[in-house]
Amino acid sequence: MKISQLVKQTGVSKETIHFYIRIGLLRKPRKSGINTADYNERYIEQILLIKNIRENYYLPIPKIKNFLKNYNKQSSAGQASSKYHSEFNRPLERLITNEVVGREAFHKATGLGRKWIKKAEHWGLLSPNVSDNGQVIYCSDDVAIGKLMVDMDQLGFGPKDGGDPEQLKIISDFIRKYIVNSFESFYQNNLDKLSTIDFDQKSSQFHEAISLFFYHLYRKTSREVIQLLQKSKN
Repeated sequence: MKISQLVKQTGVSKETIHFYIRIGLLRKPRKSGINTADYNERYIEQILLIKNIRENYYLPIPKIKNFLKNYNKQSSAGQASSKYHSEFNRPLERLITNEVVGREAFHKATGLGRKWIKKAEHWGLLSPNVSDNGQVIYCSDDVAIGKLMVDMDQLGFGPKDGGDPEQLKIISDFIRKYIVNSFESFYQNNLDKLSTIDFDQKSSQFHEAISLFFYHLYRKTSREVIQLLQKSKN
């Protein structure tokens, strides 16, 4: 494709793309003429990734270069994981409340079907608050869960492909039960020992550690299961 198409599909100016090539963030494209060059789909992916990193993480160019160098060495599975991290773990969003008011607004923000929004609420995957005037208010975590449900469907793990979304309810119920039990134990053992400030800091760290533990345990287990399934096919 020509650079004009690349600009249109990425929203990044021609001057910026040339700058990325000049400083080595992007490889030089294949020349198709004296003053023209051809760009493949890989350039779209790389430019959007750079754009996402710059807008959400504010890293300097040398850091982005190092990130891309390591990113390009990863397997396709590792690259997919990195993309999801940059999409759903944006540091600035921790400082900004991204509430969505109303089911219709939530549907537009996430792409999740209206029927599935109701089901997800019934299963406890989404838990909006209700304002005094009866409006439902979804937090940023609800929005992320809604988007991920849409992604799972598009990746081929939805009902039309034989997947059972109600399995998410089983996961949610298990996690909720574990969290209630472990947090109650933590609070009972630490509430009287620490000052309010220390307790808030310690509990926040505990929450983050547990969430990361679930994340890495799931990644580890899924990787092991995939390897076993691949071996059984060979």
